[in-house]
Amino acid sequence: MKAIENNQQFTAVLSEGKPIVLDFYADWCGPCQTLLPIVEKLSTEYNGKVEVRKVNVDQNNELAARFKVRNIPALFFIKDSKIVDQLIGAAPEFQLREKLDTLLD
Repeated sequence: MKAIENNQQFTAVLSEGKPIVLDFYADWCGPCQTLLPIVEKLSTEYNGKVEVRKVNVDQNNELAARFKVRNIPALFFIKDSKIVDQLIGAAPEFQLREKLDTLLD
């Protein structure tokens, strides 16, 4: 799973036209670290269909501010350049899978 380091990288991913999941996290965040293996697994499973990217809020506060991230982990589900869903806090794999499948409809 690739990281997005700045707004330019986000714009480049957005211009590809695929659905996107952004995982805003921090290295010091326990729930973020719990969620990370699930997100990485789904990133591999949905490879080629959905762009799953992680964003470190400590290193990229500009993008975190753009998405108004107040709590982490925060996942944003983007389709056709619009946020269609979001999830704040740790969540079970089945819930993430449901949201990913909805992006593909």
